[in-house]
Amino acid sequence: MISPIIFIFSLLLSSGHAAVQDFCVADLTAPESPAGYACKKAESVTVADFVFSGLGVAGNTSNFNKAGVTSAYVSQFPGLNGLGFSFAHLDMEPGGVVPIHSHPRGSEAIYVVKGRITAGFVSSTANKVYLKTLKKGDIMVIPQGLLHFAVNAGQFPVEAFVSFSSANPGFQSLNSALFGNDLPTELVAATSFLDVPQIKKLKAFFGGTG
Repeated sequence: MISPIIFIFSLLLSSGHAAVQDFCVADLTAPESPAGYACKKAESVTVADFVFSGLGVAGNTSNFNKAGVTSAYVSQFPGLNGLGFSFAHLDMEPGGVVPIHSHPRGSEAIYVVKGRITAGFVSSTANKVYLKTLKKGDIMVIPQGLLHFAVNAGQFPVEAFVSFSSANPGFQSLNSALFGNDLPTELVAATSFLDVPQIKKLKAFFGGTG
């Protein structure tokens, strides 16, 4: 038999997430908190807050990654605030790559619409790698917070659409986290077992100091 205290507590938890209004369009002029953005005043909300047209535009691939991502997170698409999902559009030229990174606040689903992508993620259990080359029409899911990557697996441009289980999934690049900061080189060497000259070279490339 369920304890009355546990039963009441479960009711409080479930009711605590009940919607008390139709929507909470993000007020992007206010600071973001761990719970999201504050709601824009209802009289200021327009249909434009619920529409985003940027995913139909090809991303800028003229960079060293040969990849471009157009994001439709809450900061670009205020109608997503509080809804628990967001989107992105990925373009990759031949040789393009999305380096190893993670999304700390959301799981990811990637849907290939053109070309072939080799994508994979690393589990936190024994660092097992889950790797697959995806073709047009394939979908792969990436669990929240796990390190993952994508590489153009063919000789032609790639296009894919991505969805996340968060209005603001976050993004942390492994390379930038290691080499794009001011952590002293000696500490990076001690914690990564890399050679100091190589670390300094990578820090110069990714904009780090120290």
